[in-house]
Amino acid sequence: MNLQQEDWVSQLEADTNAVILDVRTEDEWNDGIIPNAINIDIYKGQGFIYAVEELDKSKNYYVYCKAGGRSEQACNIMNQLGFENTYNLLGGMMQWKGKVVEPEN
Repeated sequence: MNLQQEDWVSQLEADTNAVILDVRTEDEWNDGIIPNAINIDIYKGQGFIYAVEELDKSKNYYVYCKAGGRSEQACNIMNQLGFENTYNLLGGMMQWKGKVVEPEN
């Protein structure tokens, strides 16, 4: 499901079963992330699918990328793999007005 930033954030903050998933490249990830995000690069193709299949399908996934295109694609892939609750951040990091932190490597 595509959500505007305000809806994505308010739903995320109220969700006790949430996982934030960043599907950008490692270089993009290193530029700063939404706090508590995990990173699985969608450009890894089959590697992305393998990594996603290891995730807990009972969780709710809040997915973002740079502009919203890759994260929408990731949500579609995840839905096909049996994930019921995926939420795409429209506009991605380019339009993100919330907190950004350095990833811990």
